[in-house]
Amino acid sequence: MDDFVFKNPTKIIFGKGAESKVGAEARESASKVLLHFGGGSIKKTGLYDRVVASLKASGVAFVELGGVEPNPHLGLVKKGIEICRKEKIGLVLAVGGGSAIDSAKAIALGVPYAGDVWDFYAGNAEPAEALPVGTILTIPAAGSEASTGTVITKEEGLLKRGFNSELIYPRFSILNPELAFTLPPEQIAYGAADIMSHLLERYFTNSRPVEFTDRLIEATLKTVIDAAPRVLANRGDYDSMAELMWAGTIAHNNLLNTGRVGDWATHDLEHEVSAIYNVAHGAGLAALFPSWMRFALPHDPLRFAQIANRVWGIELVPKDLERAAHRGIQALEAFWTSLGLATRLGPLGVKDDRVAEMAEKLSAKGTRKTGNFVKIGRAEAEAIYRLALR
Repeated sequence: MDDFVFKNPTKIIFGKGAESKVGAEARESASKVLLHFGGGSIKKTGLYDRVVASLKASGVAFVELGGVEPNPHLGLVKKGIEICRKEKIGLVLAVGGGSAIDSAKAIALGVPYAGDVWDFYAGNAEPAEALPVGTILTIPAAGSEASTGTVITKEEGLLKRGFNSELIYPRFSILNPELAFTLPPEQIAYGAADIMSHLLERYFTNSRPVEFTDRLIEATLKTVIDAAPRVLANRGDYDSMAELMWAGTIAHNNLLNTGRVGDWATHDLEHEVSAIYNVAHGAGLAALFPSWMRFALPHDPLRFAQIANRVWGIELVPKDLERAAHRGIQALEAFWTSLGLATRLGPLGVKDDRVAEMAEKLSAKGTRKTGNFVKIGRAEAEAIYRLALR
């Protein structure tokens, strides 16, 4: 097990009607907030009205900024930064899924920074401070409600990049599974793939021994595998939605990182896909992960065979680890297919003619490699993209 320091300061308020507490929670950090959200769904469901009522009851003023899109854009982030500075905002409150939360975190980073907030995502600067962030989660998926991460797309050049800082752990996150009851089936499926991908990225590690966190990751994967089909069959199944939502938070709150270094190449590969084709992040991950697994399998067949055995119940034969490993990948593909997800890039509209471009951008023109379990440069990225197009 590797040495580590673990700290997660995010306060989780979980349960039915939990959004009614947002005013009191926000008031502890600020008297005026930026209410940041996506489209009109929170108004159609009545969530917006409940949030506003809670803020007003606690004496918290607010300015709103809607319009967050999937794969949130830098342009809206910069607009939010300007609003926060002008209005002297003290907290950015995201209401929605990972896109709204990631955008809120970017705004929080940019407000006190004299330069361009993209500097952080480009690796050219480190933040010294950030506004506090609060969240009300409506989609179990990204785990951004209790993580250090934020991912933003720069429209110019179609660059999608992530950034991590402990400064943007949300002060509080409100999780009410009822808020996800109105999600369309594809959003549930994308979310399940996103959660599972966070777990898989952590599972494939060169750190040893990591038996304890292996078991935690395996258990969380099995929880998602059990809960997601039940949620798809009945969106109003509170208990199953609660299991899925809490699993999504635990999958990405850095607890399962402890003592190990995950891979994360598949996330970087997917960022190039969704930057160009604007596909849902979970959909892109489901289309890429099996191909990355087949590419990386020779590096450590035992690790792939182990997860096949422990998660999918596939017999592990020491003399034939690769067979078990491949069956495990097939089981993952079959599960994602059962949720209505594609496990290849073609159905997402991805074409072969932009593979070289994606690999070039991922590798910064051949000057960097991504991934920790297996290093992925330009040539390796091209190979994985093409494998996922077969």
